[in-house]
Amino acid sequence: MKSLAAVAILSVGAALAVPAHADPLKIGIIESLSGAQTSTGRLFAAGVQYGVKDINAKGGFNGEPVEVVEYDNAGGSTGAADKFKQAVADGVNIVVQGASSAIAGQITEDVRKHNLRNPGKEIIFINVGAEAMALTGEKCHFYHFRYTTTAPMRVNALVKAMKAAGDLGTRVYSLNQNYSWGQDMQAAIEAAAPMGGYKVVGEVLHDVNKIQDFSPFVAKIKEANPDTVITGNWSNDLLLLMKATGDAGLKVRFGTAFLDQPGNIANAGETALGHYIANNYDNAAGDAAFAEDYKKVMGHYPLFVEPQTVFAMKSLQLALAKLDFHGGAIDTTKIALALEDTTYDSPVGPISVRKADHQTIRPVVVSKVVKDPKYPADGTDLGFAPVSVVPGAEAIYPVQSSCEMKRPS
Repeated sequence: MKSLAAVAILSVGAALAVPAHADPLKIGIIESLSGAQTSTGRLFAAGVQYGVKDINAKGGFNGEPVEVVEYDNAGGSTGAADKFKQAVADGVNIVVQGASSAIAGQITEDVRKHNLRNPGKEIIFINVGAEAMALTGEKCHFYHFRYTTTAPMRVNALVKAMKAAGDLGTRVYSLNQNYSWGQDMQAAIEAAAPMGGYKVVGEVLHDVNKIQDFSPFVAKIKEANPDTVITGNWSNDLLLLMKATGDAGLKVRFGTAFLDQPGNIANAGETALGHYIANNYDNAAGDAAFAEDYKKVMGHYPLFVEPQTVFAMKSLQLALAKLDFHGGAIDTTKIALALEDTTYDSPVGPISVRKADHQTIRPVVVSKVVKDPKYPADGTDLGFAPVSVVPGAEAIYPVQSSCEMKRPS
């Protein structure tokens, strides 16, 4: 029989081994939750919330539920910088953002500087939507992970699928917004010309979301006489471009990156029929179980940027399952290393992380706007039908020479 003293010693030892209050993992969403990009920012946040609900339903992490805190960057880099400081003060371990490459550029630099100044208290940046090449190029660092495509991945997939379908033609017009993303798109369209067997017959970079009448641009397109217009435009810049093309009676096919943004199909109507999109996911291309569960939990089928955000959280969930901090301090470097070695089998194919630059190698789904699809868009009788799923190994491009990632020692 154990003595009372021995029991007391064992009790004290157990109390010291397991903290009364374990450290919870904290995820901060620094997103555009007000202003012009509110609808997109909310979709990113919804994807995170769905993913974290599943993590917590299966026991959470480190002995506690994972906590999610939302920070409104108000659609600007200055707001993002301020909210990052607040997130640091709140003890956030991982920040998530996606609705702007400019904002992502601010956050990734803030994360990099913070981590240099605070060894042992590093923060991970999970980028779920910002696609500027610089983020995995000259701005790359160990604690940034991009869980979305980039311009070359989208353009290469579009060109391959449209060419195989006989819908690309030999004359392509490039029209994009004049900032990092649009410039990356223009470069990718030029680079894909030999593979696609087309000539770039015109190029335009225009102001972002400032143009109300695209008819002068459509006149230039008409003069160039292309078979296809490839554009990375989003929001009104895509809608107004397509509307002006329809109003002019110009019969030209579009290859796009963001045609599935909510409202686009409803606003474009039958003008959108036959146009293409290259994206991270399409409900009709994947396992219906994910789409149906998302609808059950969130009240609607996964839209636009929600799926890629969910897949990032699923990857994080797999990485966390490999770790056990026994209720103690969260080691984000170990989480980052686990993320590097994680492959998530998404409904459209495996998603893994390239260690050299932390760009995800992922499938790209190319779809076409049709009538009476399996999943109608915007309450219309139009939507997307998958044409091709390009495997990640075929969609990825070489690591940029400008990425000189320093790994933790």
